[in-house]
Amino acid sequence: MLTVLKRKKVKREMQYGMPRQMYDATCSDCGQTTQVPFKPAEGRPVYCRNCYQKHKKPSSNY
Repeated sequence: MLTVLKRKKVKREMQYGMPRQMYDATCSDCGQTTQVPFKPAEGRPVYCRNCYQKHKKPSSNY
């Protein structure tokens, strides 16, 4: 999960057209090849877009 500062950095990079480094990864659930905007850490799960939606915590709307 991205922290507020990291989200702001990603947004700023997208606004100014700075290329984002993407890394190849294999989804820990379905085995599909995917790309992520961070270097996957060994021993930590990486999910494709569909599997990430299944794993992310519901947002709290207070």
